[in-house]
Amino acid sequence: MEIYQATIEDLEGVSKLFNSYRMFYEKTSDLEGARIYIKERLENKDSVILVVKKDQKYLGFTQLYPTFSSISMKTAWILNDLYIDSDARKQGIGEMLLHKAKDFAIETSAKSISLSTALDNLSAQRLYEKNGYVRDSEFCQYELNLL
Repeated sequence: MEIYQATIEDLEGVSKLFNSYRMFYEKTSDLEGARIYIKERLENKDSVILVVKKDQKYLGFTQLYPTFSSISMKTAWILNDLYIDSDARKQGIGEMLLHKAKDFAIETSAKSISLSTALDNLSAQRLYEKNGYVRDSEFCQYELNLL
C-alpha cells in the first residue's frame, strides 16, 4: 500500500472515490461533476488530497482545506472529506490517512486540524477519537445554508 499527495495523474481514481463518498452521504451519483470538482481542486491547489493505493487500485482518500486561526495567527487545516472504498474497509486505511494528514499539518506548521462528521456516523467518530481528535465542547457550530 502506498499513501501520498494526489496529483492530476490521480484524477480518475480520486474522482471515483469522491463520487462514492458523496453517494455515502445520500447524494445522487455524478461522476462527471466529481471529476470537474476534483480537477479544479488539484489545478487550483486550493486543497490537499491524500490518497491510498494498492496495486493501482484507489482505496481511500482524505481532502484537507486550508483555513486560518486569527487568535493564534497560524494556518489550520479542515479535514473535510475522508472516505475508504467499501471493499477496503477494516484494513487501517482511515487511520493511515489520519496519520498522513497529521504529518502534513505538522510539516506546514499548522495550529490544528478540525473536522466534522454526521451524528450517526459512529464508526468515524470512534476512529477520530482513537486518533486524538476531541469533540468540541467549548463552541457551538453554526452554518448559514445558501443553497
